[in-house]
Amino acid sequence: MPYPTAPAIPSDSAEVVLGVDTHKDVHVAAALTAVGVLLATATFPTTAAGYRQLLAWARGFGPVRRAGVECTGSYGAALARYLSAEAVSVIEVNRGDRSERRRRGKTDTLDAETAARAVLSGRATAVAKSGDGQVEMLRMFKLAKASAIKSRSQAINQLKAVLVRADPALREAMTGLSNPALFRRCAELSAASPIDPTGAAAFTLRLLARRIIELTSEIDELNNQITTAIQAHAPALLQRYGVGPDTAAALLLAAGDNPERLTSEASFAALCGVSPIEASSGKTHRRRLNRGGDRQANSALYTITIARLRWDKHTQDYVRRRTEEGKTRREAIRCLKRYIAREIYRDITTARRSPSPAAAAA
Repeated sequence: MPYPTAPAIPSDSAEVVLGVDTHKDVHVAAALTAVGVLLATATFPTTAAGYRQLLAWARGFGPVRRAGVECTGSYGAALARYLSAEAVSVIEVNRGDRSERRRRGKTDTLDAETAARAVLSGRATAVAKSGDGQVEMLRMFKLAKASAIKSRSQAINQLKAVLVRADPALREAMTGLSNPALFRRCAELSAASPIDPTGAAAFTLRLLARRIIELTSEIDELNNQITTAIQAHAPALLQRYGVGPDTAAALLLAAGDNPERLTSEASFAALCGVSPIEASSGKTHRRRLNRGGDRQANSALYTITIARLRWDKHTQDYVRRRTEEGKTRREAIRCLKRYIAREIYRDITTARRSPSPAAAAA
C-alpha cells in the first residue's frame, strides 16, 4: 500500500512521538515532533511487512522511543508486540476527549494525531501489556474454556428438556441417575436411524450426551493447561489460601505479562477496583466504593475473600474485630479485598523478578 515518503531530516534530530489509530485491515499513523508539530500521517496494512514499513517510516523523521497506540488489547495487539520488540515503549491510549472530538470532528488521521499528543502531553501514561508470555497463553485458554462451559451448559439443558418429553419407557430408564451416569447412559443409546418420535429422542439424547462428554474432556484439558501456565509464571499464587486456577488466572490477566508496568501495589489495587475513591467536599471527608477497574479481577478477589471467610480462622477473627470497631461486614470485606490485592501483587512481582531455573543454572 503506498504511503508518503518522509522528508530528508537529519538522523540526529529530536525524538519523534508516534501515534497509531488501529483497525482490522489498516493502521493509521501520525508522527509528531517533541514540541507537538505534526510531521506527517500515513496508512499501513496490518501485516508483518506493514508493521516494518510503519516503524521505518516513523524513524525516517528521527528516533522513535514512544508510541501511543489505541486498542492494544485487540486490533493493536500485534503492532504493540512488534514495537516493544523494537525497543519502542508502547503507551495505551484510550478514546480521546469528547469535547475536542465535537469541536474538531473525527477522522482516522485525527485519532492517530490525538494518540500521539496524549503521549506527548502526559495524559496517557499506562504502559501497554506486552502479551508475549504465559499470561497471553492464559488469556487464550480462558477464552476457550468459557466458550466450552457455555456450550456444555446449553447441551445439558437441551438433553434434559428432550428427556422430559421422551417416551415414559425411555425416561424411566434414566430416572435416579447422577449427571455423569446419565450422560454415559445416553451416549450408549442406539445410533440406528429413527423411525418414530421415540427413536428420534434416543438419537438426539445420544448426540447431546456425546457432545457433553467431549466438552467436559476439553474443559479438563484446558484446566490442566491453565494450571501449568500459572505454575510457570507465578507458582506462589496457587499456594495462597483460597486461590485457585481460575481466580489466579483472572488476577494475572489484569496484571499482564509485564507487571512491572504497575508502579506499586496501590496501582494494582486500583486496577482491580479495590482501592477506595475520595468523595470529600467541604467539611465532609469520606471515601466511596470503587466501581471501576477490571471487574473480572475484582470478582476473583471477592471469591478468595469469601473462601477465607468460610474456612480461615484468622480472616474470621479479623472481620469480627473490625465489626466490633463499628464497621459493617461489607466494609470489612472491602478491607480484606484490599489486603489480598497487596498479597497477590507481591507474589506476581516477585515471580517476575525471580530468575527461571534454567537461567539460575546457567
